Amino acid sequence: MARAMYEYTKTVLKKVSFSSDLFCKELEKALERLLPHEIKELTIWVKEFTVNKPDLSACLAIIRE
Repeated sequence: MARAMYEYTKTVLKKVSFSSDLFCKELEKALERLLPHEIKELTIWVKEFTVNKPDLSACLAIIRE
């Protein structure tokens, strides 16, 4: 079940990546729902996903809080 939430979170983040505000809000929600090891995986995924998207890379600060 938890793994499904991680995959669902990635799907949602991909779909809202057109807006940095939405991306950040969904990322905040994900950090509340996911397990600690999944947050680590998501952090790696977000870093890779935002490499060519500088407007979304500002959301990385949310993960470090």
